[in-house]
Amino acid sequence: MTSTNEQERSESGRGASVIVNVLRIIRCFTVEHPQQGVTEIAEKVGLHKSSVSRILSTLEQERVVERDEASRRYRLGLGLIAVAGPLLAELDVRRVALEDLQDLAERTGETSALAVWNGAASVTVEQVPSRHQIKHTSVLGSHYRTALSSTVQVLLAALEPAVAEALVVAGTIRLEEGWETGDYMERLARVREQGYALNDRETSEDEVSLSAPVRDHRGEVAGAVLLAAPFYRAGAEQLPELAARTRDAADAISRRLGAVSPG
Repeated sequence: MTSTNEQERSESGRGASVIVNVLRIIRCFTVEHPQQGVTEIAEKVGLHKSSVSRILSTLEQERVVERDEASRRYRLGLGLIAVAGPLLAELDVRRVALEDLQDLAERTGETSALAVWNGAASVTVEQVPSRHQIKHTSVLGSHYRTALSSTVQVLLAALEPAVAEALVVAGTIRLEEGWETGDYMERLARVREQGYALNDRETSEDEVSLSAPVRDHRGEVAGAVLLAAPFYRAGAEQLPELAARTRDAADAISRRLGAVSPG
């Protein structure tokens, strides 16, 4: 005869197993492979097709997945938004970014930072200093309004062009001597196209910095990752790799924030 405790443990074990299987099935849907068939999922999670089909049917009822009638394949559904909404609304980009900033600083040996837009300036809200004795850092809370600052470029490039231009024309963002507003707007367009901004000793004669946009679950720019280095450690040979690593870090943070197609 089975005791009450043994029965509870058995039921608890079965319940946990079902939950694990549900999560494993949901994780089969990725950015690279957003649509999945029952057979594909069954092979990935090691379950019988009938079991996968039953779970998918339940998830479909709850709108967690939806089925394309033409292909009979599944994709994630809008029901997930209701589940993830409270988390997405409370995500703190600074908290989320720290691990990837630390990784970026470790991989490059240079200072990494996170900046956000306050409506009139780029503000440094997190920073991981370089391990080198000679390095470039800033005080948390520092405001940057110089147009050629790499974070300012990225954050302005995320705005409507007319809004960004108005900030420059009004002097809220200071355009460096020798630059025309039209030329600067073309530069912002290139930043949007290439996915990062470069400040090669344009605001400080001995500093090079690169920045890339961080996007949230809505696809909107929520901040900018910065990598800052002395010019002699960021020459023409090093810049392509430093730019790639900066973009990778920004994309990683974007994925943590729920962005589907970061960068």
